[in-house]
Amino acid sequence: MSAHGRGESPQRTADDRPSEKSGGFGLPAATALVVGSIIGTGVFALPSALAPYGPIALVAFVLVTIGALALAVTFGRLSERVPGSGGPYVYARDAFGEFAGFLTAWSYWITAWAGNAAIAVAWVGYVEVFVNKGHHTAGSIVIALVGLWLPALVNLTGVRAIGAFQIVTTVLKFLPLAFMATIGLLFMKPGNFGAFNAGGTSPVGAISAAGAIALFSYIGLETASVAAGRVRDPRRNVPRATIYGTLACAAIYLLGTLAVLGTVPHSELGSSTAPFTDAVNNIAGGHWAGNLVAAAAIVSGIGALNGWTLICAEMPMAAARDGLFPDVFTKVRGRGGVPAFGIVSATVLASVLTVVSYTRFTRVFTEIVLLSVLTAVIPYLLAAAAQLYRLVQRSSEETDRRRLARDVVVTVVALAFCYWSIQGSGYQTVYYGLFTILLGIPVYIWLKRPHAGAATDAATRTPVVGIGPARDDDPLPKAARTADTVGLPTILRRALTPRHQH
Repeated sequence: MSAHGRGESPQRTADDRPSEKSGGFGLPAATALVVGSIIGTGVFALPSALAPYGPIALVAFVLVTIGALALAVTFGRLSERVPGSGGPYVYARDAFGEFAGFLTAWSYWITAWAGNAAIAVAWVGYVEVFVNKGHHTAGSIVIALVGLWLPALVNLTGVRAIGAFQIVTTVLKFLPLAFMATIGLLFMKPGNFGAFNAGGTSPVGAISAAGAIALFSYIGLETASVAAGRVRDPRRNVPRATIYGTLACAAIYLLGTLAVLGTVPHSELGSSTAPFTDAVNNIAGGHWAGNLVAAAAIVSGIGALNGWTLICAEMPMAAARDGLFPDVFTKVRGRGGVPAFGIVSATVLASVLTVVSYTRFTRVFTEIVLLSVLTAVIPYLLAAAAQLYRLVQRSSEETDRRRLARDVVVTVVALAFCYWSIQGSGYQTVYYGLFTILLGIPVYIWLKRPHAGAATDAATRTPVVGIGPARDDDPLPKAARTADTVGLPTILRRALTPRHQH
């Protein structure tokens, strides 16, 4: 277990530094990892999930975009100060100690594989444009499992394959989204939007609820920082990839969602399993154009699952190297150092959640999305808090006051955004999500048990009070035995003397 204490950066091992090798991600691949992880199949299903709220969901989307950009800048600043793989985990551990680091890693790990289940469910909706058009549950489950395990196999082949695959799928997925974000805007009809606040709740409530769902679209903006150890020149490329990727996704998201809301009638949009396909079909007429969009969405989903499957393994591996996750997550195979156990275990858990969701949930995509959002916001919040903590610490030393003020404002916005997202997730999601996160506490106790026992044994062997001469058979090291001892009278005097007089 790492011996780093609170406030110290976790030590980076040789395995943490593949960025120095020629096979690491460059800026294009790192940006593609961010974009590919953010833009999965979720965005292709998002208009249907937001449809019950009406166009007011676009207001929520704008607010979520502002919060996401604040988080992107915050992660960029954090990656400059604390390099290495792990992202939110290493930031929380560096600032607040091991327990905060563990909870961050645990929560984010849940987000990663639960989010994969949500992406797979959305991906199924577009695959079923071509097969299983009757949406039979058994067929949907089989398709989802194929979508989960194909990227796992790609990840098991190594980092080079991951980077190349990520770039190709990112380019392909942008085509239909860019089409809707540009050409699609020309075909909008006011009558398709429906009532501005279609849910009938208060505007604040509708915006909060829609915002919690919309946030799922931006989960993944931190992936470059999580895999920073595999990025070449991470201090320079991780912040740039994070900000560039988030900005690109924000433009596509806002305009593309607006176009879908304006081209598909509101009465049809809520029940659509492939809203972008329906939108393009309404624009072009017939089904051929919509089929092209469905094909692109399928590629997009595979690309997102490919990136997230890597992240599912990177976060627990970074924590396991510090003794805060089971050691088995540190096991790698091949010259590329593939974390095989992390990849396989996360895919198994995502598969189980997918099967359970199809057999138990009525709103499969939305239910998983809300759980993923909540478990993602906790690491985001702790990372933003870590940044604010460091800014407060260095406030007396910082000479560039304008930059300090700017960083503080951005970080406070990111924190406020995280709290707002938790509030908008709903009572039931917060209940189950918090319960799931707190299940990690027994795991933490189990991980710390051997070390706690060793510390207790050492404490029982260590004389607290230096009474009497040291013996040659004393179990303490010689250096410790020759150090100045403190007598019992001195201890009592110090305990009874006011602190300011010591």
